[in-house]
Amino acid sequence: MPDQLDRSFDIIIIGGGSAGAVIAARLTEDPAVRVALLEAGGPPPPEELMPAAVSSLQLNPTTDWMYTADAGGAGRGLTDGRMMVPRGKMLGGTSGLNYMAYVRGHPGDFDAWADGGATGWAYDDVLPYFKKSEGIQPSGDIVVDADAHNTEGPLGVSVRTPVIGAAQQFVSAAAAAGIPTGDYNGRDRGGPDGVASLFQTTTKDGKRSSTFHAFLEPAMGRDNLTVITHAHVRRILFDGGGDGLTATGVEYHTADGTIHTVTATKEVVLSAGAIGSPHLLLLSGVGPRDELSAVGVDCVHDLPDVGKHLKDHLHTGLFFPAPGVGVSMTEVAISLGPDALRAPAGPLPADPADDADLPPELAGLKAEAERQLIEWATTGTGLPSSSLYDAVAFFNTGLGDEHTHDAQVGFLVCGYTPEIWRVIFRMDPDEFFEDPAVALAPDAEVVVVLPNPVQPRSEGEVTLASAEPTDAPVIRLNYFDDPHDVAVMIATMRRALEIVDHWPGAGLGTMLVPPTLAATHGHRSGDVPSDELLEDLARHYALTVYHETSTCRIGSVVDADLRVRGTANLRVADASVMPSVVSGNTNAACIMIGEKAAELIAADHDVTLHEIVGRS
Repeated sequence: MPDQLDRSFDIIIIGGGSAGAVIAARLTEDPAVRVALLEAGGPPPPEELMPAAVSSLQLNPTTDWMYTADAGGAGRGLTDGRMMVPRGKMLGGTSGLNYMAYVRGHPGDFDAWADGGATGWAYDDVLPYFKKSEGIQPSGDIVVDADAHNTEGPLGVSVRTPVIGAAQQFVSAAAAAGIPTGDYNGRDRGGPDGVASLFQTTTKDGKRSSTFHAFLEPAMGRDNLTVITHAHVRRILFDGGGDGLTATGVEYHTADGTIHTVTATKEVVLSAGAIGSPHLLLLSGVGPRDELSAVGVDCVHDLPDVGKHLKDHLHTGLFFPAPGVGVSMTEVAISLGPDALRAPAGPLPADPADDADLPPELAGLKAEAERQLIEWATTGTGLPSSSLYDAVAFFNTGLGDEHTHDAQVGFLVCGYTPEIWRVIFRMDPDEFFEDPAVALAPDAEVVVVLPNPVQPRSEGEVTLASAEPTDAPVIRLNYFDDPHDVAVMIATMRRALEIVDHWPGAGLGTMLVPPTLAATHGHRSGDVPSDELLEDLARHYALTVYHETSTCRIGSVVDADLRVRGTANLRVADASVMPSVVSGNTNAACIMIGEKAAELIAADHDVTLHEIVGRS
């Protein structure tokens, strides 16, 4: 039963992630507004600040919801055929879990949203919100369209220091292959030829700039902001019915199972992400009536599109030996400090107390690891200052979607460890490599090129497994359901191989093809891969890029002001409202949605913000 600690606020925000943290920070600029922010996780752990430690945050129950999903027409080579779906479970949400690529999307993406009925979401409408957030640190290593950027916003955006040579070589290879260098976040992201660049990342002085650090942490001392962590929301509370359904509050439970309620006098804002937001609407009885009835949830509002139209990006890793180019995992481990070198995986003793008896070579290794860690901590430079996902190219394949770029090729400067392949990526290196001990050796210098179609036409869904709030939702990603996506994937893979063919200097080694697939397609090392082999490689080993969107999209579930159709005092603001996924990494657009939502809410409730950038 609910306890007696129930409280009332003006506005309740569910989810302290990429959008929710922004909304909470902006609205509480007005001291007269009382805001409660509910987050299922807690504050991010110290390692969240270190960009290169990103993989340690996945499959950690304190920071990740640890979902998996039905991969549809992909995932044949993954454990149980299921795709990982990392989602941040902490203040900052997935902005504390992601690879920090700051990509807004093509201007044509937003104009297409507006043309489809999302009034107020054209590129000229949303650019001021991108700029409002951004505090870009100037760098001579990238081309920047200054009029599209802002150096004064709270969100750190920067290029890693120093630039890794392999990443710069990727940009040079793309240029040699006909993809010019430029600002992919500029007002004109180029025509079909596209643009290549080092990644702009959500980092500041070499540290992660999640929405927790950039927005929420500075606001947490405000008297009018109550942040409730470890609050697992069970359902949204409503009064009335039919056309008079009004959101009045939220029911949640804490770690000990105690149920609490909080009430909202003005509105409830759902910012739980493209998985969490439809899940909570469905648990609250808002969604397709027949589906809700099938799992024992009373339908309070029949809204058929809740959880539908799920979009996600999918990239296929092309793995190349790169002696003298790639970064070895030994180099990465040393840069992370002595703890990354400890047994059982590393050469240092598991117990630091045993370090007193280290032989000279291990003592020297420990000292160098300490030096590099201190250098990063004090200056923000060195290998730990990025996720090692460091360069990118965008272009159009010519197969459709001429309003935008339908293809992205990312670049990873290392190959990771066998454990990361098995546990995080759900891929067995013994099946992918003829000799994984060589391909993924600690001193192996390798790179991974990541072709990624970014305007998928296939749609998945999020549904309920049961009426129990603690049960994970059913996620069906439905990759490659539309044959168009297969064609674009193959074309993007071909373009990625062209970039590799133009690599400067001695170039890269021969692409490694999984032995079973090579035998199936009669492929020998060094052959030009057939379309059939490329498709098979994608269907077996393509991985999510963590970009789930559109499950509460504008026009189907919410209106252009993000209000849930057929209800009052309930809004959704996160990746789920995107009419379609943007052509690139999605976090920047989520933060933009948070900025715009804060102004929409402020306008409806006479809240005074420090700055208004939207059109009157």
